[in-house]
Amino acid sequence: MSDRPVIVVEGLRKVYPGGVEALRGVSFEAHPGELVAVRGRSGSGKTTLLNLVGGLDRPDEGTVEVAGRRVTELAEAELLTLRRDVIGFVFQTFGLIPVLSAAENVGVPLRLARVPAAERDERVRVLLSLVGLAEHAGQRPYEMSGGQQQRVAVARSLANRPRLLIADEPTGQLDSQTALQIMELLRVLVRSEGVTALVATHDPSLLGLADRVIELRDGTLAG
Repeated sequence: MSDRPVIVVEGLRKVYPGGVEALRGVSFEAHPGELVAVRGRSGSGKTTLLNLVGGLDRPDEGTVEVAGRRVTELAEAELLTLRRDVIGFVFQTFGLIPVLSAAENVGVPLRLARVPAAERDERVRVLLSLVGLAEHAGQRPYEMSGGQQQRVAVARSLANRPRLLIADEPTGQLDSQTALQIMELLRVLVRSEGVTALVATHDPSLLGLADRVIELRDGTLAG
C-alpha cells in the first residue's frame, strides 16, 4: 500500500457570518490505514474541519487534498463524484432510510453507482457480516437498537470501498458500552478495508483506540 497521504490539509481558514473564525490555519496529514481522532470541545471547529475535508463546504483560505484530488478546486459535479466514490460518511444521527431493510440501506450507494445486482448483493452480504449483522439483513431500522443502526450506517459508508471514512461524533447517541464497540469496529474496519478514517469525538474514553489524536482549540491545532 502506498505511503502517500490520503489527506493533506494546508492552512485551512473558515470564517462564518459575524466574523466567527471556525478554523484558523489548520494543517495536517493522514495516511492509508490510519484512524485519526479529532478531539475538542463543542465549538472548537471539529465539524467544520470534517465538512471541509469531505467537500461539504469550502474554506475561505487553504487547500484540502483527498486521495490525490484537490478538493478545494473541484466543481460541484466533481465533488458529488468524489463523495460517492472516494469518501464514506458516518453521522451521529445514523441517516438510515426507514422503509428499507438493513441490507437495502447498505446497498443504496451501490445502486447509485450502478453496480450489477449479483456483485451488489455479495458486497452487502460481506459488509453486514463484517459489522456483525448478517442475521439482521432483513430488519428495518425501527426493529434494531441504536448500536445496530449505527453498524448498518458504518457498513453503508464502506459500500463503495472508499479511500477515506469521515465520521462526525458517530457514537454521540449511544451509551458508553455501545459507543466503545462502534469505535472498536471502526478500528477493525480501517485495517481490514485499508481505509483511512477521520473521526470527530469529544469522548476521552474513545480516544485511546485511535492511531493518532489531533486536538482543536478555538479553531487551531493544539500542540
